[in-house]
Amino acid sequence: MRDKLRGLARDLTGTLYDDETMRTLYATDASAYREMPLAVAIPADEKDIKTLIAFARANKTSLIPRTAGTSLAGQVVGNGIIVDVSRAFTKILEINKEEHWVRVQPGVIRDELNMFLKPHGFYFGPETSTANRAMIGGMVGNNSCGSNSVVYGSTREHLLEVKAILSDGSDVVFNTISTEEFHERCERNDGSLETAIYKQVRTLLSNHTNQEEIRREFPKPSITRRNTGYAVDLLLETAPFTAGKEDFNFCKLIAGSEGTLAFITEIKVNVSPLPPKETGLLCIHFNNIDESLRANIIAMQYKPSASELIDHYILECTKDNIQQRKNRFFVQGDPGAILVVEFCRDNREAITEIANRLIADLQAAGLGYHFPLLFGEDTKKIWTLRKAGLGLLSNLPGDEKAVPVIEDTAVDIEDLPAFIRDFNEILKGYGLYSVHYAHAGSGEIHLRPIINLKTEEGNQLFRKIAEEIATLVKKYKGSLSGEHGDGRLRGEFIRQMIGEKNYELLRELKYTWDPENIFNPHKIVDTPSMNSMLRYKPGQKVPPIQTIFHFPEQTMLQHAEQCNGSGDCRKTHLSGGTMCPSYMATRNEKDTTRARANILREFLTNSNKENRFDHKEIYEVLDLCLACKGCKSECPSNVDMAKLKMEFLQHYYDANGVPFRSKLISNFNRLNGLAKLTPGIYNWMIKTPAVSNLIKKTAGFATKRSLPGLYSTTLKSWFRKQWPAQKAAMAPAKRQVYLFCDEFTNYNDTEIGIKAVQLLQRLGYEVLLTNHPESARAWMSKGLLRKARTFAEENVRIFSEVISDTVPLLGVEPSAILSFRDEYPDLVREELREKAKQLSKNVFLIDEFLSMEAEQGRISSDLFTKEKKQIKLHGHCQQKALSTPLHSKNMLSLPANYSVEVIPSGCCGMAGSFGYEKEHYDLSMQIGEMVLFPAVRNADDATLIAAPGTSCRHQVKDGTGRKAQHPVEILYEALV
Repeated sequence: MRDKLRGLARDLTGTLYDDETMRTLYATDASAYREMPLAVAIPADEKDIKTLIAFARANKTSLIPRTAGTSLAGQVVGNGIIVDVSRAFTKILEINKEEHWVRVQPGVIRDELNMFLKPHGFYFGPETSTANRAMIGGMVGNNSCGSNSVVYGSTREHLLEVKAILSDGSDVVFNTISTEEFHERCERNDGSLETAIYKQVRTLLSNHTNQEEIRREFPKPSITRRNTGYAVDLLLETAPFTAGKEDFNFCKLIAGSEGTLAFITEIKVNVSPLPPKETGLLCIHFNNIDESLRANIIAMQYKPSASELIDHYILECTKDNIQQRKNRFFVQGDPGAILVVEFCRDNREAITEIANRLIADLQAAGLGYHFPLLFGEDTKKIWTLRKAGLGLLSNLPGDEKAVPVIEDTAVDIEDLPAFIRDFNEILKGYGLYSVHYAHAGSGEIHLRPIINLKTEEGNQLFRKIAEEIATLVKKYKGSLSGEHGDGRLRGEFIRQMIGEKNYELLRELKYTWDPENIFNPHKIVDTPSMNSMLRYKPGQKVPPIQTIFHFPEQTMLQHAEQCNGSGDCRKTHLSGGTMCPSYMATRNEKDTTRARANILREFLTNSNKENRFDHKEIYEVLDLCLACKGCKSECPSNVDMAKLKMEFLQHYYDANGVPFRSKLISNFNRLNGLAKLTPGIYNWMIKTPAVSNLIKKTAGFATKRSLPGLYSTTLKSWFRKQWPAQKAAMAPAKRQVYLFCDEFTNYNDTEIGIKAVQLLQRLGYEVLLTNHPESARAWMSKGLLRKARTFAEENVRIFSEVISDTVPLLGVEPSAILSFRDEYPDLVREELREKAKQLSKNVFLIDEFLSMEAEQGRISSDLFTKEKKQIKLHGHCQQKALSTPLHSKNMLSLPANYSVEVIPSGCCGMAGSFGYEKEHYDLSMQIGEMVLFPAVRNADDATLIAAPGTSCRHQVKDGTGRKAQHPVEILYEALV
C-alpha cells in the first residue's frame, strides 16, 4: 500500500502525506474519537479529487472529506484517506445580488463569507460557535446552525445547489427541479449513477408503507433542529410525493449527510438582507435551570433572534479564564442559570419596549430576579462568554472532563423543561451532574456529564448514559442529533431513533449512492460501537513525567489534553486576535496549536522511551510555535503552548544536546556585557555588510535581518550617575516605584529606559533601581529552564522583599516584566512559589501603571502638550495575552489631542529570536505582512508608530523602514 500511495502522490497536483506525524495530526477532530488514517491528501483541484476517488475504488479504501476539522461527533475521523479541502478550495466564485445567492467552494470560512457579503448588503445566517474557522462545506455536511437558528434556520434551509462528484467519479449538480423534471430524470435509461439515485429515491418515497413509517418514527416536525440520519422525512414533504409541497431538491438530503454520499466541490447558498443594525441582549438571571426553561417558553412568544442558556457551571469556569473574566461584568450574584434573549430591531427604543413587556410577563410568572438589557460592545462580550463555554469545560484539572456524549439532543421547546428534569434524574442515578448550555430557543441544550474516559468504568458509563438518553429522546419524539450530526457518536442509535424499517431504507439509500462505501464509511449507517476508537484507551497507564515547570493541579500531559480540538487556533488574521500566527500565515494544520497539543499528547502517552520528549516528530511540529502566548488567553481551554514548548525543549536537549545558536541566544545578556566594553567596534561590525553577514551566518541568523545595536552606555550605569542629583532635586514623591532593568533596555534600548525614568520622575514618582539579575526571557525562550530558574528565583528573592501593593515593580519591555506574572510562579521551586505569586500581583508594564494612575486621577492631561498627533499602536503579544494594549492606548491618550488607533494586528512575527533565525525569517516577514506592515506603510509620515516591544519595533524597522517608538518615548516627548 505504501508503494501505491507513492504512486498516488505522483499523480496528484496537490500533496499526499503518509508519514506518521501528519497521519497522527489528522487522527482526531474536536470529538472524543481517534483513528489513524491511511494518509492525508491536500487536493489542488477537482481533478485531484477524481484521482483520489478512482484510487479509493481500486484499492478498497475510503475518503474522509474534511474542512476545519471541528466536528464534535467524530465525523472526520476514519482509517481511509483524509481529504483536506481547507487549503485550496477557498474561493468565493460568484454573487448574484438580484437573486440573493452566492456560490462558493467548500473551504470558504463562514465569517469571512459574511465579510465579503456585508458591503453588498447581505448576510449568510446560519452560525456556529466555530464560525470564525468553520467552513461552508463542513456546515453543509453537518447541516450546521447556531444561536440564531430561530430566525435563520439551519444550513439546509439556505442550500440551493451543490456541484459534486459521485462515487463513480461522475460530475453532478443538484438543485431545485419541478415534478416533471424529477420524473424525467427517473425515466432515463443511460445507466448512470445519477439516474440510479433518482430512481431509488422515487421507489423509496412513493411507497405508502414507507411514507407512514417515516412520518410515524422520525422526530416531530415542530423540532427545527433534526439531523437524525438522512433527511428522507424532508424529501418526503416535497411535490413528487406530497401534493402542494415545495419542489424537489436533493440538497435537502446532501445537507447533514456528513460527506457519505458525494464529494462536494461547489456550493450555492441563499443569503439574507443584513439584520437590523441594533441588537439588545436581555440577560435574565434565574435561581435554577428549570425556571430558565419555563421562562424560555414565554420568551419565544416575543420572536427573539436567539434565546441562549448559560448555566452555573459555565459561569464558574469563566471566573478562572483570563479573557472571559472581563466578560462577566453583567453577572449579579450567583445565578443557577442565565437566559440570554436577543432582539434585533432598527433602534434601541423598540428593543427596550419589547424587553420591558417580556420582563413584565416573567415577573408576573415569578420567573427571574435580575434583568440587565445590554447594547453595543457589551453584547459581543456576552456572546464571547457563551461561545467560550465548550472550551472552558476542558479546563477541569485531572482526567475527568465534561464529555460530549449526549450533548446534541433537541426536543420541542414545550417539552424542554420536562425533558431536562427527566434527563437530570437519569444522571442522578449515576451520581453525575451535567453542564447545560446553548440553544434553549430551539429546544436544544448542550448537556455534558463529567466522566473520566481513561478508565474502564468511564468508558462503560459513556455508553450507558448514551443508551438511556437515546431512549428518553425517543420518548419525547425528539432528535438525538440537533446540530452536531451523528458521526461516530450517535450513528449507532439511529436504528433506535427512527425504527428498524426506516434504518434499512437509509442503508439502501447510502449503498445506492456509494456502492463501494468509499465516502466517509461508518457514519450514519453501519456505525461501530460508540465507545470504541476513543481518543483515550481505557486503563492505559502513563508513568509520571517529571517537569521543571509546575502545572497547577495537573500534569504536563493533562495540560496538553485540555485541547479538545475545537480549532480556535485555525482562525485567520481577518478574524483578529493573535493565535496562531504561524497557522495564519501557512494555513497548514501542522502549524496549529491544536496540532502541537495533539503531537505532545500522542508521544507523551504512547512513547516507549525513558525520555518521552526525545522524539524529532514533536520537535518538528512545535518548531513554528512563536511562543506568542496568544493561546494562553484566546484558546478557550487556556492551552499554554509556549510553556509546553519550553518544557519540551529542555528535555529534548537533555537527550540531544543544546544547539550552538540556542546557547548563543540564551547568553544574549552575557554577550552584550562583553560587547559593551567596545560598543563602537561592535556597532561597526553589525553595520558593515561583509562582517555582519559573517556574524549572521555563523550564528544561524538570516542575512536579510538587521542586528540590534548597543547604546553608548547602559541604563544601570546612567542611573547610578544621575540618581543622587535627581533625588536631591525632587519634590516629595506621590509614591515610590522600582524599575526592572531588563537586559534589552539595559544594553540596546537604553534611551527608552532613560526616558522611562525621566517620565516617571517628571510625573512625580520616585524611581528606584536595585541590583538584580536578568529576566531570563532569552533562556526561557530557548527552553533552557534550569538555568532560567536560577535567575527567576534570585529575582523573586530580591523583589519580594521590597515590592508591595504600595511600591510596585515596573518594566519597559513586556516579555521581560510579564515573566514575573506569567512564568515565574510556575518556574521557581515550591518553597518560593507563594512569594512569586504574591510578587506577581504588584508587577506592571509601565503602560499599565500609568494608565491605572491616570484612571485614579493621579496624572493630569494638563502636564502634556495640546498639539494634535495621530498614533498607530501595535500591542505586544505577551501584553495582549496577559494584559491589554488598551493600557498603552490610554497612556498615549493623556495628551488631550493625541488620537490613538490600535492596529488590529496579532503577532508581529519577530517573537524574540524567532524572526532572526534563517529558517524562520521568511515566515516571520509573512506574518508581519498580514496586518502590521500594511497598516504601517499606509500611515502618513506625520503619524507616529508606537510599539511597546523591542522585537516589534525591530520587525517594523526591517519590514517597512519606519521607526516605531515605545509609548514611553512618545509620552515623554509630549511633556510640557
